[in-house]
Amino acid sequence: MKPPRHFFAPLATGAPAPLRELPVRLERMIHFVPPHLEKVRAKAPEMAKDVDVLLANLEDAIPADAKDAARAGAVEMGKALKGVDVGYWSRINALNSPWHLDDVTTLVEGVGDRLDVIMVPKVEGPWDIHYMDQLLALLEAKHGLTKPILLHALLETAQGVANVEAIAGASPRMQGISLGPADLAASRKMKTTRVGGGHPGYRVLSDANADGGARESVQQDLWHYTFAKMVDACVMHGIKPFYGPYGDISDAAGCEQQFRNAFLMGCAGAWSLHPSQIAIAKKVFNPDIEEVKFALRILELMPDGTGVAMLDGKMQDDATWKQAKVIVDLAKQVAAKDPELKAAYGL
Repeated sequence: MKPPRHFFAPLATGAPAPLRELPVRLERMIHFVPPHLEKVRAKAPEMAKDVDVLLANLEDAIPADAKDAARAGAVEMGKALKGVDVGYWSRINALNSPWHLDDVTTLVEGVGDRLDVIMVPKVEGPWDIHYMDQLLALLEAKHGLTKPILLHALLETAQGVANVEAIAGASPRMQGISLGPADLAASRKMKTTRVGGGHPGYRVLSDANADGGARESVQQDLWHYTFAKMVDACVMHGIKPFYGPYGDISDAAGCEQQFRNAFLMGCAGAWSLHPSQIAIAKKVFNPDIEEVKFALRILELMPDGTGVAMLDGKMQDDATWKQAKVIVDLAKQVAAKDPELKAAYGL
């Protein structure tokens, strides 16, 4: 572990200093784009009007014979987004893949300061982040970048889940962590082929009825424990937790519920794999209008966050003031991008 005085020191001569605080950005959805497809890639500047983050995907879902084209497309996509108000990320290939090193070196050289975040698959421990930290510092120095590229880890193996707290605190480059349910299911030998969401076989039964009648049964969420652990690790280290993918594109209701569960648990956003999921993410990760209005009343009633007050028959104290501030701070970020919601929120 680095001594505290060294934690925020650049890891290469000429590299930009690490950030002490994450940039304040709205990241309700990370929209995945296959950059090897020119027709899809060309729509990026237009898509940027509707999304918070555009991600050039180089890993899963990109065929092996299209990896070089995807890498080149990611660079072109980054150039096309210069000056456009949208986060630009890329998911690289895993650290043990033959495409990994070319992904990192090409992105840093070709996209430079326009690249906000690199998403790293299958992170298993802090050592993976330390490697990326040092490599990026060397490349940033070589190519004269003025701001550090941040890192977003994917939680996709049992070992990664076991080490999630160490991963979250491994570097000041850490921006956040997403759950990767498909690879994690395989790593755990789970008996499911679903990507996110619950499973009809994972249920609880009510106690047996005395008359032998049918017992009530409720489907459960396979990922609840992992999400809670990930959220705690992220919040402890001041970075952002994200839901990740919901693979059943046709199930809008199921996607919305999973996104909502993640939002209520503290996640900042989720992945959108299809344009239809963009609207779902906006609906879910925008704070509710009535909740914002109530939160604003709490802050108005208790400007300094101290003491106790009654509002509509409910007691408010410093804890509820903090909850209200979380909601209002998020609402202000949303309002900055959405004039209609700004008016609805009363901001």
